[in-house]
Amino acid sequence: MNDAKQDVYLNPHQARRRQPTQFEDLLGDSIERAFAAGIHDLPGLVAHLNRTGPGCPLNGGIWTETLYQEEIARLAA
Repeated sequence: MNDAKQDVYLNPHQARRRQPTQFEDLLGDSIERAFAAGIHDLPGLVAHLNRTGPGCPLNGGIWTETLYQEEIARLAA
């Protein structure tokens, strides 16, 4: 491999400004489990989160498609 190319790679944590919170870790783990189970659509993902958690922090625990999108947008900002 070309030496110049070895220095160019995606570090998964390069954009991280801080360590993830416990909620963020739990949410990421649950989303990964949903994908591994073949769930790839928003309604299915929301149903999975409502079954397995973590609960939605915005309204006392119940996820909706809109609340999921708002929370992911907030976390990505």
